[in-house]
Amino acid sequence: MEIVVPEEFRYLYVQNDERPVVKIPDPVLRKVAAEVTKVGKKTDFFIDEMMRVMRKANGIGLAGPQLGVSQRIIVIAPHDFKPAALINPRIIKAEGEQIGQEGCLSIPGLYGDVKRFDYIEVEAFDRKGRELVYELEGLPARVVQHEIDHLDGVLFIDKVDAKTLHWQDPDRHLEDEEEI
Repeated sequence: MEIVVPEEFRYLYVQNDERPVVKIPDPVLRKVAAEVTKVGKKTDFFIDEMMRVMRKANGIGLAGPQLGVSQRIIVIAPHDFKPAALINPRIIKAEGEQIGQEGCLSIPGLYGDVKRFDYIEVEAFDRKGRELVYELEGLPARVVQHEIDHLDGVLFIDKVDAKTLHWQDPDRHLEDEEEI
């Protein structure tokens, strides 16, 4: 799906030090990210940077490719959930269904309904290199699925119910919910 950004939203698509998140149509967003083979200080530093950028952008999730780094690292911080980094995340179990509105820091201002699993189990390494299994449901499950899609070069617009797509000022939208 090709996205034509309305004139009044183009300012959101500027990428600079103030707005470091990579925006469409940057090719890094369509690449399959590489596995992380060694978890060390560089990984830890990058995770800190991802968390900082996600918070500053009022996001609740961010993937490595969204900062131009094609590595399988995501950070998540949905409401009432301790912020976490997942390295090489892989869904090992999925159940149920939920439909909810999503937005994306890489496609600011565009929102629409996406069908996701309601419950997932995700195997991943934490920032210390320990293998963990996360059991998530509802919004945290949605956020992780959205971010894992980024690692596979898939954007929410590839899965959205096109009839529900709409443009809205993200600052006004924040009153309802944050960007994934």
